[in-house]
Amino acid sequence: MNIRPLGDRILVKPQAEEEKTASGIFLPDTADKEKKAQGEILALGNGEKLAKLGLSVGMKVLFKKWGGEEIKIGDVDFKILDHVDVIAVIEQN
Repeated sequence: MNIRPLGDRILVKPQAEEEKTASGIFLPDTADKEKKAQGEILALGNGEKLAKLGLSVGMKVLFKKWGGEEIKIGDVDFKILDHVDVIAVIEQN
């Protein structure tokens, strides 16, 4: 199944939540885990505002924690974000 966002929207696969803290403590499924706000762009709409941002498929981005719509296909989580929900591009050095 392919999902094609419309207008100025972006399909992102959020980074998986950490199951273990930095100090090595494993978090149970019932723990209140922090919502991740970064992910990889899988598809882009064809809106004019989105085109000005210079984003492309495969880029890693930071987005507003509570922005966009969460969707689940099978056992995989995705987010469809509006162009204003993306706040930065993560560049690897």
